[in-house]
Amino acid sequence: MKNIIAKRRLREFWERAGRADSEQQLRAWHHFAKRAGWTSRQDVKNDFGNASIIANNRVVFNICGNKYRLVVAFNYRHGFGYVRFIGTHGEYDKIDAATI
Repeated sequence: MKNIIAKRRLREFWERAGRADSEQQLRAWHHFAKRAGWTSRQDVKNDFGNASIIANNRVVFNICGNKYRLVVAFNYRHGFGYVRFIGTHGEYDKIDAATI
């Protein structure tokens, strides 16, 4: 992906009280994703086998041993991903990941 949009959202998440444990993994995910040459959902799945592919080109990544969920909307054709959500399982359960 040429661009991963909304890194600020990731940083704001790990800076919140009680979520510092996510910083290293979110930084690593961002670093990897920014350099990935993903052109399809299958490319993402090949690199992140435990990621969930859902509707509207969204992918749900498990962070910190599945403690947190990261939802990213991808535009494979133009080479960018947009961070739509990062939160706990409880917070994730309250959203519609396919439309957020």
